[in-house]
Amino acid sequence: MKMVRFIGKYVKRYKWQYAGGILTLLVVDICNLFIPQFTGEITDGLQQGSMDAGGVLRRVFFIVGLGAVIALGRFLWRFFLFGSARKVERDLRDDMFGHLEGLSLRYFNENKTGDLMSKFTNDLNAVRVAVGPAVITSFDATAMMALVLCKMIFSIDLKLTLAALVPLVLIAFGDYYYGKLQNARFSEKQEAFSELTDRVQESISGIRVVKAFVQERKELQAFAALNEKNRRKNLRVAGIQALFMPLLDLVIGISSLVTLLYGGWLALTGDISLGQFIAFNQYIAMMVWPLLAAGESITYFSQGFASMKRIHSIFEEKPDVFDTEDTEEIDSLEGTIDFRDLTFAYPDQEGVAVLDKISLHVEKGSILAIVGRTGSGKTTIANLLLRMYNTRSDMITIDGHPIHTIPLKTLREYIAYVPQDNFLFSDTLENNITFGVKNATREDVYRAAKTACIHSNIVEFPAGYRTMVGERGVTLSGGQKQRSSIARALLKDAPILILDDALSAVDTDTEEQILKNLKENRAGKTTIMIAHRISTIQQADQILVLEDGHKAECGTHEELLALNGIYKSIYDRQQLEKQLEQA
Repeated sequence: MKMVRFIGKYVKRYKWQYAGGILTLLVVDICNLFIPQFTGEITDGLQQGSMDAGGVLRRVFFIVGLGAVIALGRFLWRFFLFGSARKVERDLRDDMFGHLEGLSLRYFNENKTGDLMSKFTNDLNAVRVAVGPAVITSFDATAMMALVLCKMIFSIDLKLTLAALVPLVLIAFGDYYYGKLQNARFSEKQEAFSELTDRVQESISGIRVVKAFVQERKELQAFAALNEKNRRKNLRVAGIQALFMPLLDLVIGISSLVTLLYGGWLALTGDISLGQFIAFNQYIAMMVWPLLAAGESITYFSQGFASMKRIHSIFEEKPDVFDTEDTEEIDSLEGTIDFRDLTFAYPDQEGVAVLDKISLHVEKGSILAIVGRTGSGKTTIANLLLRMYNTRSDMITIDGHPIHTIPLKTLREYIAYVPQDNFLFSDTLENNITFGVKNATREDVYRAAKTACIHSNIVEFPAGYRTMVGERGVTLSGGQKQRSSIARALLKDAPILILDDALSAVDTDTEEQILKNLKENRAGKTTIMIAHRISTIQQADQILVLEDGHKAECGTHEELLALNGIYKSIYDRQQLEKQLEQA
């Protein structure tokens, strides 16, 4: 019932279209009933000589007219019901995507992209079939069976009808067990397909690494194993269908044999007329479709409900980070940041503090640099500022406001962020730079690109700013991707800018120019620079040195060198590496 309520709210939006389609379908089924009746009347009339040519023609015209009504009706119910199913699919996909975007980073860390893609494609298609073709076949089968049975019982012979139906009762029991098996096996099939999709997605995304390490054969073997698993799961589903359909044909054949033998005997003894015997056989033939449709609809519903459970699992997920009753409207943020005993552990690593009692004041318009060894917690600070994860309410404040009281939308609008992976969409360079900024002028784009030292590269491309960068910016070098990401953040012109190791792939001369441009263009705005290279952060107003999540040192470049501690050792090592490179 839970899944019925879940999908029911989408179906209800188009209840009148569904009602129109079902009503039209019922009219078609009723019209179908009269064709065997008229055929029987013509047969009896001609055999007994009780019907003239005019009577035959009238019934022939009725049959032709019914055929026209049936053709129109079939078009209409397909239009109503298939169209409504497509709308339900569209609405569900929109809601899925919207809900997915609202979920926290934890969900995406715990779930694979391939599995999510499978839910958006295969599972949604199975749900569409369940609310479209399955509804049609199940209603059509039920209505047609009921109407035909009434016609057979009241217009021909009760005993013959019961005799013909005895074998068909077995189908009801078969349908029940068939549906249970289908549901379980289809769920396994969808899971196997998700694993296969995820493997393909990972292999394509990491194709450069695969080729660089000559791992094509290993990847092919891993793919082949998952592909074989997917084949086996599909065959298990197909096996049930392959077993059920021949059994269904056998039962229908037995019913037809009973009709021919017993019905023929009744016709010979005069209990029914020849016309009634012919009409009854046509009605039995009309029962074949409902019985086959019952099997099909069970398949559709079983697969649909299995997919609904997978889709519903997305909607059951709730974001970890959201606006609370303490949230208050804030007109603007200037960029003064305070960390007060900031302590944090990731949700899947409770008890293992990534950051431990970090306290720091960052004045509006200043540059804070964060440096430390890999895994020391640098990127975590950026994630917490953006509220990708929750902290205790008073641990981080901006302009005196605890960040959990700032609306999420407002908070993130006032922070520009350049992540480590420098993600670019498979779109033009211009659209990547203007992503997140409405109504940006061409001059604004050029200014941001020049500040990020990418403009001169872009104009050299044949298509300029209209250059397609490929998936994840694959056509650009590492440095070009970083500078394009910086340009995107600069165009936002936010009071707070976070650069997470955003200059690691840039040569030292370009790095120096970008830093100079940032200082000139972001006067009065707060900048947080996370870096490994000391050359990137020397001019910062304040440098925070992290060691295993702790605040190890803090000060200016000169002050930290004078301490002769961790910062000094990092600086000396990088200076030595630089000298060795130049030697």
